[in-house]
Amino acid sequence: IDTHLMKLKEDISPLLLQVFRSVVWVYSVITFLPWYLLSGASGSQAHAKRVSRNPAGPYRAVSNQLKLVSLLHEGVDTLDKVFEYAVGHFPQRDCLGTREVLSEEDEIQPNGKVFKKVILGDYNWLSYEDTFHLSQRFGSGLAALGQKPLCNIAVFCETRAEWIIAAQACFMYNFPLVTLYSTLGGAAIAHGLNETEITHIITSKDLLQSRLKAILMDVPRLKHIIVVDKKPTSWLDLPRGIMVHNIAAVQELGSKPENSKQPVPSDIAVIMYTSGSTGIPKGVMISHSNIIAGITGMAERIPNLNENDTYIGYLPLAHVLELSAELVCVSHGCRIGYSSPQTLADQSSKIKKGSKGDTSVLRPTLMAAVPEIMDRIYKNVMTKVEEMSSVQKTLFVLAYNYKMEQISKGYSTPLCDRLVFRKVRSLLGGNTRVLWSGGAPLSAATQRFMNICFCCPVGQGYGLTETCGAGTISELSDYSTGRVGAPLVCSEIMLKDWEEGGYFSTDKPNPRGEILIGGPNVTMGYYKNEQKNREDFFVDANGQRWFCTGDIGEFHHDGCLKIIDRKKDLVKLQAGEYVSLGKVEAVLKNCPLIDNICAYANSDESYVIGFVVPNQKQLTTLAEQKGIIGSLEELCNHAGMEKEVLHIITDAAVTGKLERFEIPKKICLSPEPWTPETGLVTDAFKLKRKELKTHYQDDIERMYGGK
Repeated sequence: IDTHLMKLKEDISPLLLQVFRSVVWVYSVITFLPWYLLSGASGSQAHAKRVSRNPAGPYRAVSNQLKLVSLLHEGVDTLDKVFEYAVGHFPQRDCLGTREVLSEEDEIQPNGKVFKKVILGDYNWLSYEDTFHLSQRFGSGLAALGQKPLCNIAVFCETRAEWIIAAQACFMYNFPLVTLYSTLGGAAIAHGLNETEITHIITSKDLLQSRLKAILMDVPRLKHIIVVDKKPTSWLDLPRGIMVHNIAAVQELGSKPENSKQPVPSDIAVIMYTSGSTGIPKGVMISHSNIIAGITGMAERIPNLNENDTYIGYLPLAHVLELSAELVCVSHGCRIGYSSPQTLADQSSKIKKGSKGDTSVLRPTLMAAVPEIMDRIYKNVMTKVEEMSSVQKTLFVLAYNYKMEQISKGYSTPLCDRLVFRKVRSLLGGNTRVLWSGGAPLSAATQRFMNICFCCPVGQGYGLTETCGAGTISELSDYSTGRVGAPLVCSEIMLKDWEEGGYFSTDKPNPRGEILIGGPNVTMGYYKNEQKNREDFFVDANGQRWFCTGDIGEFHHDGCLKIIDRKKDLVKLQAGEYVSLGKVEAVLKNCPLIDNICAYANSDESYVIGFVVPNQKQLTTLAEQKGIIGSLEELCNHAGMEKEVLHIITDAAVTGKLERFEIPKKICLSPEPWTPETGLVTDAFKLKRKELKTHYQDDIERMYGGK
């Protein structure tokens, strides 16, 4: 990557620059020599290798050329045993933590809107033993309410301690757990509950009110609703024949433990509905052995993972990324403190000014984030830098650019970390040692920024619900951007030629093709969907399962994978050129003016168009330069602004080496950001092309109709 593009602008007198450089140089020489001699720093090494002579692979991690790994500990082959193993080794250690709510208040904003603010106290902890007993009693109570082994039960709930308690109860008593994203629409939720024939559902007071209540009549089999909130509430106006219990009452029912029917490794542990970017959600059947293989592969990439680590849980547990991350933690005796995107940091929207956000109180060592959240942090910090005094700003910019040079050579910068980046690092509590990113590609600029300012590696991962979230994770010592790393020790990867798209394993300099993932982490397929299973999964001659991802990747010489395209996003233009919309978006997303972009092309037209969510700050600055004034909405609807943004996008496209026909010829600007609530992106912030097309239909006609 060209580091010049990522550097911040320096406007400083040359003399000052010299002084800064010499101080840093002297300090570096003093600290560098012992570090170099002790750490045995060396050039880049291979992370994965081909197991065959075929350039298509399969590729496996260097440490596991002969055999893939599927277990954390010998004989610990189902999830209930994984938890029992942890409880046996760490009975008194903290397991799950929740902050006490001290007070809630409504804060009226200058524009008359009302924001809910909370003041939260310390974390209250349940030990591993406490958690185990609560889960055991809950599972036994569910059995007393008529829930049978091998019959599905649903959890539809925010990320919180009760979610994991409920999940462990279901793993112990062999109730397959159906998970649904809380942002799915009513029809999709009803579809999932009916398809899996749910009679018992575990949910929260809020979601029962806001999402479930409206569809209860559409889920005829449903008999029992278990609400995880402590306070018992009376439920009026629910349909006849549905009983509501709170979690404590169910645990009370289960205080005499029943004999549980233990699961076997091939039993289904979770049926996870994915909010697929297309159509009706599909339920992915994940067995006990699948999840254990996946978390074994993930844990291997986290150096020195142990019971002294603290993880902050705030992403949706109905996502494979968060569920796997939390199970990795629970299997290693770490503690998990719960949070939410609205209370994560001191600056978060629900935290009252002057009181502490969750990261400040918990000070986690491990954290997973989707690019959306990291982009938000990046923008917050950059806004703060803009507001600094010129001396502070100069120091920040110098330190940032110097550190970028150093880490690209593989060196560390203790002085800059201590003097300059400590403040930024404290935004996440100051103890973070590993940040994971998954769910969508992270822009190179954001990844670089997080590496530098938070003084800890940002590992990018690639995996799908269909592979238990496991596939690849980058080595923490690998500071290159845009790559997703080498295959995990639980999986292997092949590249399959895709003629239409022009990708072949014989391509030079790097083999390219559709990514196929094989291994014990590849799931059992889609629930009640034989046709799709035949299309997307296959079993090889050795009896190993494989999943065809539909993503296009290339393998670099060191065995690391880079995602370069997506099969489904290919559109053929009028003149016969193939355009990959995903590729166009990936290149243009690196442009600071763009927060989000959806490229669109119609096969009867000769050019690509784009819907763009501009970065508010950048757009306003650009408007000021051009002498255009107005609100964000007015700027987005201003033809002159459209032209200016298009110029900048075109330049970025040329720099990113896009072909002439791949560059959008017309764009429309959207003042509204795309969030899962708008229905225009999935929970993992992937574009929903069909919905975006419908939403912008008028604009499409305008851009193609020459109006």
